[in-house]
Order: sequence, then structure tokens, then C-alpha cells
Amino acid sequence: MADNQNDPAAARDLLLETGEVISCDLVPLGSNYTFLVNLQGEDGEQLKAIYKPRKGEVPLWDFPGGTLHLREYASYLLTDALGWCFIPKTILRDGPHGTGSVQLYVEHNPNEHYFTMREEHHDELRRVCLFDLLTNNADRKAGHTLLGEDGQVWGIDHGLTFHPFPKLRTVIWDFADEPVSERLINDLRGLQTRINNVDASVAPLLNLLDPKEVEALSLRLAAILANPVFPDLSNAHIPWPYM
Repeated sequence: MADNQNDPAAARDLLLETGEVISCDLVPLGSNYTFLVNLQGEDGEQLKAIYKPRKGEVPLWDFPGGTLHLREYASYLLTDALGWCFIPKTILRDGPHGTGSVQLYVEHNPNEHYFTMREEHHDELRRVCLFDLLTNNADRKAGHTLLGEDGQVWGIDHGLTFHPFPKLRTVIWDFADEPVSERLINDLRGLQTRINNVDASVAPLLNLLDPKEVEALSLRLAAILANPVFPDLSNAHIPWPYM
């Protein structure tokens, strides 16, 4: 406990994992049931988080039932493995409505979104765009990028990721024909090596996905490395609603 008191991030993570849910309020927007929860530790410390229970997932014709919360967690694990860390800390745990994903709530400016941020946050958004290409993100709305009060660009809502067939739907098409930076390419090369070797650092991610999804992820990764240029996404499907 003393170590956690000296490490705010570790204390926060422990509270996210073990804190008692003392309130659970439905977030009205979205097609799946999403809740804003308050977690409280034994010392009275509180933390806000977003809880997406498996039971609240609306069945989809093209994604396996009951997997969206797992994809939220897998997306977090991938950004963590890459060192990109723009998805808030996400875990799987039980809650008032059963098991689901629980993600740290980011205090942010609700008036900021992709279209208001893209002029000043190119580097961060390039990374988000590359992540969406890699994960085959089928739901990159403008409002799924947040500007935190800490000044960081965050990405949320990654339940429609890792499909083995092309599903990309995004509002981010600004970087067409730009070369991917060598720094990001080096991150992807390192990821490819670890996936090919089934390294322990990526095993939890790979174990969450279907073998066909892992194969498709590897193929998308190889394709990006073979041609490290942002594609023209102006004709990509746009999620609806786009905000």
C-alpha cells in the first residue's frame, strides 16, 4: 500500500481494478449500454470510469456477440504495447451489470473533437489514424477523439475493432499520401517482431482475439510496413452519426 501511495498511477490503477462501485449512471448517447461509474477505495478515495457491460451490447450482424468489451480492452493493450498510450487505462472486471470493460474517465473539453483539434494536433492524430488502419477500426467518429484537460489527445470507443475483413469507417482522412514517420514505423517493426515471436508482452492481446483476427492484424501490419504511406481515406466509409 505504501508503494501505491508513492505512485499515483499505481494507486489509480488499483482503484480502477478493485474499487467498489458506489454509483452507476447510464450515459444516454450510444447504441450500447454505457455507464459512468464512481469507484471508491477502502481509504475513501474516488475515481470516475466508463463501464461497458457485456450484457449491454446490442447484437450486430457482423461482429460476434458479446465481444465488444473485449475489443475495447484489446485496443488498450495494443496501444500500451506500442507505447502510444492514447487510450485511457482499460481493464476487464465485474460491475453492477456483470463483466465488462472499465475505462478511466478522462476529464475533457466537450466542445473539442477531431474537427476542432486537427489543425493543432497533427502528430497525435496521425498516430490515431495509424492505429485505426492497424486495428481496422469501424467506428472512428469525430467525438471519439477527446482533448483532455491535461492537453493530451485521447481516443475512446474501440469496440468495433480487429475484424478480419475490411471494415474501416473513419472521419480522419487528412493525411493522405503522407509518409509515416520513421519513429512510428520503428514502433510497428518492434510490434511485428513481438507478434511473430508470440512475446509475453503481446500474449494477453493475442489471446483475446480469434486466430483469424490475429492473422488479419499481422497482414495489416505487414502491409503498412511494406508501404509506409497514409492511404487516401476520402472515399472510406464514414461512421454515422459522424460525431
